[in-house]
Amino acid sequence: MYSSILRRLSLTGSLVVAGFCVLCAQSDAFELKYNNSSVYAGIEVGSKGVKLSIVEIGKNAKTTGAFNALKDTSINTDFITFSQPTFSATLNGLYNLYSTVTNDYKIPAKDVFTVISSGVKMQAEKENRNSFINQLIDSFKLRIKDPKRDVEVIDVLGEARLSHLGIVPDEKRYNTFLIDIGSGNSKGGYFPYCNTNDFKLFQLNWGTKSVTNETDKKCGDDKTLTNYNRQLYRVLMTAENTELIYAVNASGAYPLSDNIAFSGGIAWSVATLLKPDLIDKSVVAVSFEEVQKFADRLYSSFGSLSPELLAQTAKENQAAVLKETKRVHSVFDQRALMAGTGLLLKIMRQFVSVYETKQFYLVKNGQVGWITAYVDQAINK
Repeated sequence: MYSSILRRLSLTGSLVVAGFCVLCAQSDAFELKYNNSSVYAGIEVGSKGVKLSIVEIGKNAKTTGAFNALKDTSINTDFITFSQPTFSATLNGLYNLYSTVTNDYKIPAKDVFTVISSGVKMQAEKENRNSFINQLIDSFKLRIKDPKRDVEVIDVLGEARLSHLGIVPDEKRYNTFLIDIGSGNSKGGYFPYCNTNDFKLFQLNWGTKSVTNETDKKCGDDKTLTNYNRQLYRVLMTAENTELIYAVNASGAYPLSDNIAFSGGIAWSVATLLKPDLIDKSVVAVSFEEVQKFADRLYSSFGSLSPELLAQTAKENQAAVLKETKRVHSVFDQRALMAGTGLLLKIMRQFVSVYETKQFYLVKNGQVGWITAYVDQAINK
């Protein structure tokens, strides 16, 4: 994917940031890492609201799969309640973010990609509310005065496939099993036949929030952390025995995948808190034992993971460590971190063997991975 991006960007100017003025405007707005790079934006209408991601793609993407996340923000609108107030809030959020990237950041409209997530699609189909999605797309096109604007509604298979294409570098394409641990569920997959057309989908009806909610329910009136930890163990054991083991075995990924990569909010959180010295790395290698010890710290010595302590003990980039670890703590509290890390460990455990242990990776900026796949598709059209 990345080789095709770079090859075509060198041969054509169709998707290169156009003009000296645009380049200057983007350089002023963002701190770019690469020479001869291009900046793209993706706006996604998800279950919780509208998310904006802006990325820079540079020369080293060909070999490393790396891309520089320039901006990541969201507007919570609770679109999947499918009410008129949340519809209006979502439309306004979508329009405002689009206006920001095209007017303020001077990113050409052709380099801005807009999608409706698979989570919204699934919920709309479940509640027979597809008309809300269609109305949102039509209203957005009308407001931006662009009737030809492509707003794709992607299904879970398409979303998982795009994530793999956008996150995993070419040299690890066919031996990597990617799993995105989301809020309500987890999904991912791999390419079993050494081509990018046939994708084996992996799905699990557990995510960080759903594990947290189920554990809270089981706690009853005893809201102590000790009881929460006890009930979390039971919830995860049930998930493992009733669904997780079967889902991993059914995927057929074990003998075909040397690398197991995790994306999603909990992957970003664990990578950031576990290895703050690698704060500038978008992908972090971890072992099962390291994550297991981290899970123990979450429960028994959570204070040792405070932003201030992590920044003080960091060998360098203390300011960046402090800022990013504060972001983690603002998104997930202690119990949510325990739940998400526990689910991560249960999945990792399926790939740990006395005979062969896979290499595990945590992807911090996986939420913008689909943008690079969209860029590749746009170039190939």
